[in-house]
Amino acid sequence: MDRLAFNAVASINEQRVSRQMSVNEMANVSTIGFKRSFEVATRAVQVDGAGFKTRFQPQSFSEDYISLKAGPLIATGNDLDVAMSGATVLGVSAADGKLAFTRRGDLRINAQGTLENGQGHLIRSEGGGPLTLPPGLKIEIRADGTVMGTDMAQVGVKTPVALGKLMLRDASTTPLLRREDGLFKNVAGDGQDITPGPGKAGLTPGALEGSSVNAMNIMVKLIDQSRAFEQQINMIKEAKTTDEAGASMLKGS
Repeated sequence: MDRLAFNAVASINEQRVSRQMSVNEMANVSTIGFKRSFEVATRAVQVDGAGFKTRFQPQSFSEDYISLKAGPLIATGNDLDVAMSGATVLGVSAADGKLAFTRRGDLRINAQGTLENGQGHLIRSEGGGPLTLPPGLKIEIRADGTVMGTDMAQVGVKTPVALGKLMLRDASTTPLLRREDGLFKNVAGDGQDITPGPGKAGLTPGALEGSSVNAMNIMVKLIDQSRAFEQQINMIKEAKTTDEAGASMLKGS
């Protein structure tokens, strides 16, 4: 009976990784550009201790690889809103100054005239530096990431001028991991650039990409995890009841 209870407790403990991922995804159902991670897997881990080295126990783990499956496209008509196409990611500067990547495209111009996204991360240009835009210009972003500025006070034909280009990378052949701040990083190392893949990096102007999390699927998964937890608890209770019944039979009359 002790072994049955031990296995049930171990199962509850190993399901925590899956529960944590599900709760995190549920919390980001409405987050612009949020991407799911690959599902939790199990691997056999050798149990240390006295005895033969033949005891293995399944253990849950997640490498948190980013799934770049596209989310729903939300048309906004805002000149600074962009939705990345295919496996395209956008280069930004993280809070620690390192290069990181994101799919969040709700861009804006801060008080310093620098382009940033809704989370306050500075957008990097193709050259690696921040994109500082002159004041008083009408800004628009083209499908290849080129940032154009038009002086609306210009007399005659108003000609847009290229002010820079967003750092766009095709990550179709580069695995990405999630950083602690939610941004993406190259699996080869934090802060490293991505080697462009075979696809063409691009975006859709005037639109945003919604979260790739399906709320209905996550709710079903959470319900399934809750029922699995209840089943394991019931097994522990049954093991306790059976153990007590066996002990009472051994008592003398």
